[in-house]
Amino acid sequence: MNDPNGPIFWNNAYHMFYQYNPGAAVWGDMHWAHAVSENMIHWRHLPIALAPTSGWDDADGCFTGSAVDDHGTATILYTGVKSVAKERATLRDGHNNFREVQCLATSTDPQLRTWTKWKPPVIQPPNDPTLAGFRDPFLWRQGDDWILGVASGHFRKGGCILLYHSKDLRRWEPLHELTSGHWTEKESINPVDSGEMWECPDFFPLGKKHVLLYSAAGSVVWESGEFDPKELKFHSERRGILDHGAYYAQKTQLDAHGNRILWGWIPEKRPDPELIAAGWAGCMALPRVLTLSPEGELEMAVAPQAQSLREKPFSPSLQSQPDVSLYALFEDLRAELTWASSVYPFTLTLEDRTGLWWSAKVTADNSAATLTVNDTTIEIPRSDSSHSFHLFVDGSVAELIVDRRHAVTTRIYRKPEGPLLLVNTTLESCTGWHLRAISSDRLTT
Repeated sequence: MNDPNGPIFWNNAYHMFYQYNPGAAVWGDMHWAHAVSENMIHWRHLPIALAPTSGWDDADGCFTGSAVDDHGTATILYTGVKSVAKERATLRDGHNNFREVQCLATSTDPQLRTWTKWKPPVIQPPNDPTLAGFRDPFLWRQGDDWILGVASGHFRKGGCILLYHSKDLRRWEPLHELTSGHWTEKESINPVDSGEMWECPDFFPLGKKHVLLYSAAGSVVWESGEFDPKELKFHSERRGILDHGAYYAQKTQLDAHGNRILWGWIPEKRPDPELIAAGWAGCMALPRVLTLSPEGELEMAVAPQAQSLREKPFSPSLQSQPDVSLYALFEDLRAELTWASSVYPFTLTLEDRTGLWWSAKVTADNSAATLTVNDTTIEIPRSDSSHSFHLFVDGSVAELIVDRRHAVTTRIYRKPEGPLLLVNTTLESCTGWHLRAISSDRLTT
């Protein structure tokens, strides 16, 4: 599995669609799989929602898209791909020559189990030889119109978002670019790697600003700024990285209470033969609630619904045993840990009998601090008070959020030799929980 697609709260339930290959633990033959949840934590699998149709414009894949409520009818806009001659292709990544079009499907089933696809695409790509891609639609209501954005870009120029508008989701007229970026000026067979093409964009109001998300050049980028509703132009003011680790193809939705929920795909960091041997690949990150600081910085926290998994709490007695560094066991690779520290340098590690398994280290000079998580190093603002840390460990996944602004998702495939021990240098406060598994067939290898 990979990209989250069209998450939507429908008839008092959360529906998650996602890119899925039913035939192998590697990318290919993309379908839309479907799961449903009452709390965004415990999910039930439903039948596949969308599958490629031979002879149609989605014959070689139903790629990423969005789901909306169209006057009571659930409607999906997604990218269909079909192999074509290279000169007609919009996706040329060294492996495939696909023509990308935007397609539509609807459902009248209260549980969204069955979908009816429209055969003709609703949007064809522009006839532009510099076009570097045309996929992953998102959309919103603007007065009486639907506004739809498509991820795109231009060779040797940079990624962009192409806008279209419609009254009925079927007939679309082109507008202009919502915004655009700059390429890395490095040649690449895949234009996404060079920043000439953006993938998986999302755009939404948050606080008093608007936020744009997109994936390009190996990073998931967020930008906040002003949106001009008359000109339909986004003016970026601040920018950052959404997650510095194994995290991609982000997608958001509103929950039952109007909170902006972020979803992301956690990709694998091991070669295909190991994925095939394991029998599975890919997972979804925990849901994160997004907010915006007064300065326009994107902030995030794991959704409070995840607290339903907590059990067996532990809290080290830091005052009475200041010299004790081994504080807790992480059982069965299922744990949540929060801590704070204002001392530089600071290190917290998870270790087994053979040594280091996971670590977080913060160092600082007079102006800035550096966070290192395993092999990933990023710069963060120096804090005059304490840095706060929130870590979830689940099998081969470790999701860390620091100060609500800096996320690093890590994959660790080495099975620990015995229990993991929490080892630290200077903890100010620390609370942890063992977590219940979400299902009886949870995969950990």
